[in-house]
This record gives sequence, structure tokens and C-alpha cells, in this order.
Amino acid sequence: MKLSPNSLTFIALTNEYCQAIESVATYERDYFVALMLKLLPRIYITASDVEADSGYSDCYIDSQLDEETYLQVRDAIAQVMGDEDVYLEVMVADMKYSDVPIATSISENLSDLYQEFYNFIASARDMPTDVQQELVDVCKENFCNYWSQTLCNVLRSLNNIYYNTTLNNEY
Repeated sequence: MKLSPNSLTFIALTNEYCQAIESVATYERDYFVALMLKLLPRIYITASDVEADSGYSDCYIDSQLDEETYLQVRDAIAQVMGDEDVYLEVMVADMKYSDVPIATSISENLSDLYQEFYNFIASARDMPTDVQQELVDVCKENFCNYWSQTLCNVLRSLNNIYYNTTLNNEY
């Protein structure tokens, strides 16, 4: 069995994302926002295009990222984002029952994506191709059920920062 080009691209992009997140402390905010605005849409499109096998599989993605590392990543992103980290979220289920705005953070959303991708890459590493494809399928299912919305939510906030802050400083 051979991995499809979309599966290979998905693996490469999620790995690139993890590397970028792991290096976040070395970035200026504007560079980091621009980098995320380049990576996240490509991940979304590629994940959307992955053809998941609809057959039954008992394959699952092991949780390999420990809580301490997750918190370190989240804190590093929060530090880079500074005052721009927290934003109001309207695309959460609880919003329709809430009288007050619901706040979330770029750092938490990006860390949640990092956790998903880190666990995926760590599980797929050194596995036979057929297992890697099953793991891509599991990640596609998780994309449909969970993290696609997280990606879209944080992308909207990053877009707002980039086009309302970063570019305004250039003019």
C-alpha cells in the first residue's frame, strides 16, 4: 500500500505546524501570526481533501503529549500573542444559552491543534504505511468531528489581528 499524495501532504503539513509551534518562543508576534495564516488554511484544505477509508478500523491515535508540555506550549504562544491572545468566540455551542460573551484564547486553540497533530505524528512515526493511512483516517474523522471548528475559529481571530493590526502598522 502507498500513501496518497493528500495523505503525504497532510502528514508533512501537520509536522511543519508542530515544528512552528515548538519554535514559537523565537518568533515575533507579527511573524507568528503570518506563519499561522499560511499553515492553517493549507492544513484545513488538505484535511478536507483526504479520502478516508470508511471501513472499520480499531486503530486510534495514542495520547503522547504530556500535560506539562501542552502547558508550556500554550504559555509560550500566550506570551508571543500578548494582549491579542484572548478573543470573543461566537461559534461555541454554549453561546446560544449565554447572556454574556464567551472568551477563548488563540494560545489554547493552537495548543489544542498542536496536541492533535503531535499525537498523530508521534503515533504515525515509524509505522508501516497501512497503519499510517489508518491514522490519517482517524485524524480525518477527528477533523470532521472536532478540530476543524477549532482551526476555523482561531483562523478568524488571527486574520483579524493580521489585517487590523499588522498591516495597519505598514501604512
